Amino acid sequence: MAIKKENQELGRKIMAGIKKAVEELIKTSAANNESLIVADEDGKVKKVSARELLRSNT
Repeated sequence: MAIKKENQELGRKIMAGIKKAVEELIKTSAANNESLIVADEDGKVKKVSARELLRSNT
């Protein structure tokens, strides 16, 4: 049981780190007036302004 709980905690930490990294990428890209490539809910790939992503994430 302790291993499962440790794995869950590790998973939460990894996801928090990924979220932080993506947020930083969006902020940096927006500051440089760049675009990012993202997938929508249907899996279709789109090029989106980082500033637009920043506005939609806040």
